[in-house]
Amino acid sequence: MTDNVAEQKVAIVTGAAAGIGRATALAFAAKGIRVVVADIDEQSGQQVVVDAKQAGGEALFVRCDVTSDVDVQALVATTVEAYGRLDFAFNNAGIEVEQAKLADGDELVFDRIMDVNVKGVWRCMKHQIPVMLSQGGGAIVNTASVAGLGAAPKMSVYSASKHAVIGLTKSAAVEYAKKGIRVNAICPAVIDTDMFRRAAESDPRKAEFAAAMHPVGRLGTAEEIAAAVLYLCSPYAGFTTGVALPVDGGATAI
Repeated sequence: MTDNVAEQKVAIVTGAAAGIGRATALAFAAKGIRVVVADIDEQSGQQVVVDAKQAGGEALFVRCDVTSDVDVQALVATTVEAYGRLDFAFNNAGIEVEQAKLADGDELVFDRIMDVNVKGVWRCMKHQIPVMLSQGGGAIVNTASVAGLGAAPKMSVYSASKHAVIGLTKSAAVEYAKKGIRVNAICPAVIDTDMFRRAAESDPRKAEFAAAMHPVGRLGTAEEIAAAVLYLCSPYAGFTTGVALPVDGGATAI
């Protein structure tokens, strides 16, 4: 992702209407990468497009529910139709709606988490990879979590979904390594987003716990995760594939 070829490159970001996805879409745009902003939140997604253009970038919004194979297929097709190629994909759409110990869990919640977090990533890669193969390569980054590297009490299904994302990432990385496609995962700890702030407002103890779990003594920012995603998509990471990269303030070092 060097500046002299940036204008030729195209990125898809799912879950791009807010938080980490928004920050990453804007970071791509700031580098001159043409960005397809994908989300189910049309109003916020369109605002990201406006913000990207105001910053001098080029972007378009595509409504996409990653639980729908038809939507994901249309997202990739629209990207190629609009821009002619697909170089980078940040498969970031995900949910965390679980607040119970495993034995108290709900099967509908289990299915919903797996459909978005795991099958959503699988669907995206399933349609992105053929395009990248046809043009000789590309880079994919999937959003996992530090919960995919260990345990997450009262979020066992979420944790399992992120372990699964890492498994998909590593397997795809090996399968397509010789085809010029690099596939990595990003593993954030607690990031200061609107979603986290809402949770902290409902239970202030969550904010205290979140800050304490990071040896650096603070939450991460969406922009810090975006910077890591752009690194993994850049030529500087050309020898990096199949990695689950913690960006966690030292949390997994304990």
